[in-house]
Amino acid sequence: MASSITLSNLSWATPDGRAIFSNLELTFGPVRTGLVGRNGVGKTTLLKLITGELRPQSGKVSLNGGTPGVLRQTVQADPEETVADLFGVTAALAVLRRAETGTATDEELADADWTLETRLAAALGRLGLDIPPDTRLATLSGGQNTRVGLASLIFREPDFLLLDEPTNNLDREGREAVIDFLATWRAGAVVVSHDRELLETMEAIVELTTLGATRYGGNWSAYRELKALELEAVRRNLADAEKRIAEAARSAQATVERQARRSGAGKRKGEKGGTPRIILGGMKDRSEDTNGMNARLAERRREEALEAAAIARERIEVLQPLAVKLPPTHLSANKTVLKIDAVTAGYELGKPIIRDLTFTIAGPERVAVTGPNGSGKTTLLALITGRLAPWSGTVQVMTGFAMLDQRVSILDPSASIRDNFRRINPSADEHACRTALAKFMFRADAALQTVSTLSGGQFLRAGLACVLGGATPPPFLILDEPTNHLDIDSIEAVEAGLRAYDGALLVVSHDESFLKAVGISRRQELKAAC
Repeated sequence: MASSITLSNLSWATPDGRAIFSNLELTFGPVRTGLVGRNGVGKTTLLKLITGELRPQSGKVSLNGGTPGVLRQTVQADPEETVADLFGVTAALAVLRRAETGTATDEELADADWTLETRLAAALGRLGLDIPPDTRLATLSGGQNTRVGLASLIFREPDFLLLDEPTNNLDREGREAVIDFLATWRAGAVVVSHDRELLETMEAIVELTTLGATRYGGNWSAYRELKALELEAVRRNLADAEKRIAEAARSAQATVERQARRSGAGKRKGEKGGTPRIILGGMKDRSEDTNGMNARLAERRREEALEAAAIARERIEVLQPLAVKLPPTHLSANKTVLKIDAVTAGYELGKPIIRDLTFTIAGPERVAVTGPNGSGKTTLLALITGRLAPWSGTVQVMTGFAMLDQRVSILDPSASIRDNFRRINPSADEHACRTALAKFMFRADAALQTVSTLSGGQFLRAGLACVLGGATPPPFLILDEPTNHLDIDSIEAVEAGLRAYDGALLVVSHDESFLKAVGISRRQELKAAC
């Protein structure tokens, strides 16, 4: 029997009473399911409810057939813990070592797992790793630790995988290893991810919103097509509602005019005489009753149309991708923006991270800096922004620039988005400030939010708004892993802003979908330090 996970009438709220799930009904079958939704909607919470780390306030979680394997966003390792410890095979490997030296007991030899090392190497190999089992986890990169954690799940042969952002912080090699592995996984899996490449390997997508969960068959592309159809249908609903509002207004006006004509005719007839007063009074009452009934009917139709229009506009706000228009940077196509000549640099003498690097950016080029973890991408950005001096060679930034790092440190966390914009763009008046922020979906009171209260996606979007929304955006923009920890809606909002930007762009990112979306024209590949 294939394993599955069923959530029945599931409800859960935060300690302060904010409802995350209410009466959620959902089943995960023996297929690969991508779990998507905005940050804070409860994706990680849902995994914790499934694993029993959290208890539902009502409803239940049923694990039907088999044992799930769980991968958290970060693999916490003791400084002395080894790969073998994580796999739970340290004692069994020690028996094999004693068998090799002839010191194992007869009982140990009888219980020895002679296939252990082969199976261990195979599990690591499926994630592109070739490391000995006595390797300490503390010596591995964060990305390698993630892959080792996933390999340890494979080794235990679970019936169901529960993975929370498995490609976060991975370099290109690690990302491809995880994507390739999941593409061939033939049992059930629930994968929380904003990695669109990874989501393309899914067989179903479940979207979590504040309204509940919706399942879509197929991979990420199929999901997006269905969402586009939803947007088209909602737009038709809005057009229909607005038509009904206009018709209700015309009908109400016609009723008023008709009543005015009848009242005038009745008054004139009464003035001529010949009709008994009691009959005239009855005619007037019936006319008023009919007019009142018609007015109430018209008002009800108008209110229904207004409500339908409001619902449609709200749905459009959710479904419609952000589109941004920005002022031009006036960057000349022949202008040299960045010139790096024969640069060698590092942090510890005798151990260079970057060796003899030379490259140039001219005009509105869009360049991706790529390479494995440890190849010097962050070091290169430190050189360009002047936070690190080269040991040899020269670094010249030959135009104005702005950098948005992963912490968006250009923003003052204690100030509002509006106040940050006015600080970064001192010549902008209040109208220009509000107009620019509205382009990035910070309208009205949303622009007054304190930066420290923003989600990761809002944080980066606010940084882009403040940097790119001024009268003249900087002609050179540098981004360091801009999609890390963002939900997909936020990533697509950032992409829309960058597509509207006509200056030079230098991006450090392992996210191929993002690089393609912002129109990267060439790459500067860095090699791992030897």
